[in-house]
Amino acid sequence: MKIKNRNVRISIINIFVVGMLALFLISYFVSTGDLSFFLLGIVLLVLMLLIPLMLNYMSQDQYAGLIPIYESEAKDTRIKNINSSMIGNIVRIEGVVERVLFKSLNRPQYLVADKSGEISVKMFTTPIEDADKDDVVEVYGQIIKRYIFVGDPVINAVIIRKLDRKSDQKK
Repeated sequence: MKIKNRNVRISIINIFVVGMLALFLISYFVSTGDLSFFLLGIVLLVLMLLIPLMLNYMSQDQYAGLIPIYESEAKDTRIKNINSSMIGNIVRIEGVVERVLFKSLNRPQYLVADKSGEISVKMFTTPIEDADKDDVVEVYGQIIKRYIFVGDPVINAVIIRKLDRKSDQKK
């Protein structure tokens, strides 16, 4: 669904939960005939769909505001050069997407590789442009630790953009 040029999505888990609660609500209404509870339930189910949509929209709006900052401040970096001393730096990498996880949860995680190595790239919102396995991408993001205070460096991406090249960059 598009809202003001933003590709807004609801996660599959949210849709499943709302569907299950709708079935419970319908079965309760059929067995009791309580119309007021049924109407209240419908309103709450609609809110359970609208609230995640609005949160996703607001998250994407925040990311869109960061795009010019990241494009101007990012330094081109090879993946093998990323290390713990670079935590907090804004970087730009190019590589091939080798794996995509958690796309259906609207929090995709990519494994991006160039000829020098590979790194995990996390996004905490739905990306503007979908990237799939074997796509050549450029990533703008900040280097963070995988588990807040510990772990290897990963990239918290603000932009992941497909490039028009073929995936001849594989390791």
